Amino acid sequence: MSNTHNTMTHEEMLAIVKQDLKTGVGKSVKHDSAPMQVTGEAQYIDDRLEFPNQLHVYARLSTQAHAKITKIDVSPCYEFDGVAIAITADDVPGQLDIGAILPGDPLLADGKVEYYGQPVIAVAASSLELARKAAQAAIIEYEALPPILDVKEALAKKSFVTESHQQKRGDSDTALANAKHVIEGDLDIGGQEHFYLETQSSSVIPTEDGGMIVYTSTQNPTEVQKLVAEVIGVPMHKVVVDMRRMGGGFGGKETQAASPACMSAVIALLTGRPTKMCLLRNEDMTTTGKRHPFYNQYKVGFDDDGVIQGADIVVTGNCGYSPDLSSSIVDRAMFHSDNAYYLGDATVTGHRCKTNTASNTAYRGFGGPQGMMTIEHVMDEIARYLKKDPLEVRKANYYGEEGRDTTHYYQKVEDNFLPEITEQLEQSSDYHARRKEIAEFNKTSPILKKGLALTPVKFGISFTATFLNQAGALIHIYTDGSIHLSHGGTEMGQGLNIKVAQIVAQEFQVDVERIQITSANTDKVPNTSPTAASSGADLNGKAAQNAAITIKQRLIDFASAHFKVTPEEVIFKNG
Repeated sequence: MSNTHNTMTHEEMLAIVKQDLKTGVGKSVKHDSAPMQVTGEAQYIDDRLEFPNQLHVYARLSTQAHAKITKIDVSPCYEFDGVAIAITADDVPGQLDIGAILPGDPLLADGKVEYYGQPVIAVAASSLELARKAAQAAIIEYEALPPILDVKEALAKKSFVTESHQQKRGDSDTALANAKHVIEGDLDIGGQEHFYLETQSSSVIPTEDGGMIVYTSTQNPTEVQKLVAEVIGVPMHKVVVDMRRMGGGFGGKETQAASPACMSAVIALLTGRPTKMCLLRNEDMTTTGKRHPFYNQYKVGFDDDGVIQGADIVVTGNCGYSPDLSSSIVDRAMFHSDNAYYLGDATVTGHRCKTNTASNTAYRGFGGPQGMMTIEHVMDEIARYLKKDPLEVRKANYYGEEGRDTTHYYQKVEDNFLPEITEQLEQSSDYHARRKEIAEFNKTSPILKKGLALTPVKFGISFTATFLNQAGALIHIYTDGSIHLSHGGTEMGQGLNIKVAQIVAQEFQVDVERIQITSANTDKVPNTSPTAASSGADLNGKAAQNAAITIKQRLIDFASAHFKVTPEEVIFKNG
């Protein structure tokens, strides 16, 4: 920080200062952990040094998709030297349910199992292999019940995790009846495994005051803090969650990181010893949820130009055995069933089906891709029906001017530059000439075929639960001019920490190397939203910027009074 009495304007002074900043917003800066990650020095949960007396936790999973539990006998577990404890649902001291928003996710199965791979007992021992062997020795008996494994069967039996609902604009039945052309069909969309490099992992240390310090791989530290507090029966202020980095998340660690953290915490409380639980890859894939498979149906009416007059679309998500985040995920599939197209009079119905499978969860796109895939399939079907170029059909149905600028859920589409963008892409990609060449090639190639598509995307960023669109940050400036930054977002490889640090560097006009980025920690930044919905940099970056501006103003007020200059004459410069 410096003051000046020269004749330059404030804008000229700022220009001189800012031209020296090499690591601010808009500059290419390497990921802050990149050197450690490429050399293997970056620490994840399983890389942390073990604490003295630490126990390893292993959960035995159900071998039935739907069954009553008729017997659990954990006494054989204790025949293995080194086993500290084996627990069932009855041993959980606090709340058993760890459902993210709605109940339905018991930490350990209580009287029945509802999917193959559901945790039934947990064993803690001096090594993971010993805990696994001991858990397999427990006696668990079942009485099988009929499972529902298919979303179509669940739909027919009206097996839902939450209520179905509709989004409706106009009279789609009349529009379809009056349309010159009508097509209908259905589409099965499969699920997808997250396959993050680091499996679900947590390490827990009991504290002297009856609390817990939880090191975990989660996108949602505050939720883990809340659920750990509930299962061990203490206030949230007794639980500190620390999250330095994840080895990938993709949505799979938004809610389902809670289970190993809570299981480890319960055993840490009951034994008074540190615990660690890192799922093996096959068990992670068995017990955790995936991207939601969908079964979608459509009936669409259109004219000779392919312009849609009316649409009736039904999206049905396979949610698994519990609600998890499925209500919002199916909502987003409904919101994106139009993608970038005006559907005329439209009815979109969303069903959230309960099946006896692992509870499906957040995944990149959060239901949006499953909605968009259906209407994009419809566009191709219309093009085939009318023998038109698919892009011409798509362009004919784009959201447009007044009267064609409102979605089926009554949100106005503003700042719509899609027609102009499409025109530029057609020209820059030489779309039409390439399509012609491809058609000629395909005529003479009976086996090998080529294709080319130009497809728009409309996607809603941030949370539909709008109260989650908030963030917090904490900044310290030390007497040597170095800066310490904490924020509520979580780093999973996407570079969030360095982005937020660049924003702070820009505000203080210092190089980013002057800023120390700390782990996401609930005793520094409380009540955080999950890092999800493509909002991490926007929300946490703005919170950090607001914190930096607040400190800057205090420094400006002090400097202008101390040096007897105007606030405009106080500038910040990297020293």
